[in-house]
Amino acid sequence: MPSQIALGEIAPGCAKVDPILVADNVTRQFGGLTAVDVAHVEIPRGQITALIGPNGAGKTTFFNLLTGFDKPNTGTWIFDGKNLAGVPSYKVARLGMVRTFQLTKALSLLTVMENMRLGYQNQTGENPLAAMFRWVWRKQENQVTEIATELLTRFKLNEKSEDFAASLSGGQRKLLEMARALMTKPTMVMLDEPMAGVNPALTQSLLDHIKGLKAEGMTVLFVEHDMHMVRHISDWVIVMAEGKVVAEGPPATVMKDQAVIDAYLGAHHDTDLGTVGSKPVATDTATLKSTAKETD
Repeated sequence: MPSQIALGEIAPGCAKVDPILVADNVTRQFGGLTAVDVAHVEIPRGQITALIGPNGAGKTTFFNLLTGFDKPNTGTWIFDGKNLAGVPSYKVARLGMVRTFQLTKALSLLTVMENMRLGYQNQTGENPLAAMFRWVWRKQENQVTEIATELLTRFKLNEKSEDFAASLSGGQRKLLEMARALMTKPTMVMLDEPMAGVNPALTQSLLDHIKGLKAEGMTVLFVEHDMHMVRHISDWVIVMAEGKVVAEGPPATVMKDQAVIDAYLGAHHDTDLGTVGSKPVATDTATLKSTAKETD
């Protein structure tokens, strides 16, 4: 796998064979606290990359910067040949980089189908003048509805299409948010803790959908604390601690790195990180080492 993804020696900030996203000198400070200080990082195209690290490592803040939901103090990043530094979030989405949130952003007072339609770009009916004439936008709306129905069927939410989003379970909202993101026809999908608050019954479904994104040619970057999920579906792992990228590589290599174990568990040695089904997630050094051995 390293020969397919990395160029040369594997180390923090190492070059990739075909990066879709390259970030340089990205920093974000809040008062005297430096939340993000990424000197250089590259995200491989067409792969599933996990971004892990202890709470407070800067993972979500880094996500917010890359997707235009926050502004950095310094730094530039190139996505698919385009400089996105300073580009607002809605334009970032139009350029093919979409994200989901740890706390889902489904619009509760709209139906599931209405949420899906909102994700489609460049709708004729969004023009105030065109909206006055039903015949102008009706055909496109029918096409949008067909696309949305196909996605809802794929995510097993088609029977909920006319229900309010507020009635969905936490896991179903995660599925809805992912399905709505695909309405934009993205090149890269960024998922912030996709398993957080998900019922174990839906865990496998979410995993399958994430792997399905890669199968369709999309690049996936996700933040996750669930070490079992990281080990099973990621092609590459990037580790952050105190705002910096401290390690990266294939899952099997990263999880054996003592420096990563110390950095990751130093903040969590007495904290329960949750479970996947009946499997406990690593909460101490011995458990994480055991997880690493399973990759051999």
